Amino acid sequence: MTDAAGTFAAAFGALFVAHSVGDHWVQTSWQAARKGDRSRTGLVACGRHVLGLTATKIVLLLVAVAVLGLDVSVTGVAVGLGLDAATHYWADRRHTLAGLSKVCRKTEFHVLGTPAHEHHPVDAGGKFAPTLGTGAYALDQSFHHLWLFVAALIIAAV
Repeated sequence: MTDAAGTFAAAFGALFVAHSVGDHWVQTSWQAARKGDRSRTGLVACGRHVLGLTATKIVLLLVAVAVLGLDVSVTGVAVGLGLDAATHYWADRRHTLAGLSKVCRKTEFHVLGTPAHEHHPVDAGGKFAPTLGTGAYALDQSFHHLWLFVAALIIAAV
């Protein structure tokens, strides 16, 4: 058995790794390309992504629980992962996080690395040079990390 601080640390570590795996390896190209569409297809793509992501988090969390003997409750895990899934879905609809960035006066950073930014990356010929290093991606990931922290707190405390 572990104390709450140890459970939090182990749960956060498991969820952080599972988030990265689920967001980048489990998510399909179809889901990634369409999850932000304001259509039924976008809703389905985002839902499927979050289901796969949450399943990945459950598996890695269960491994940590089994190997480390973590003291967690079904309620804590369900509430923590449920909140994480809901917030992940909300952010990955894309227009929602773009709206939040506007409210927080982060629009310029949100478009960093895209053609919408006045200092977007260019190739030797002066044409837009796509990159994964965008402000939108950084804001997306930091938003998810915040909720992983909250989920791990809930898992450890409930």
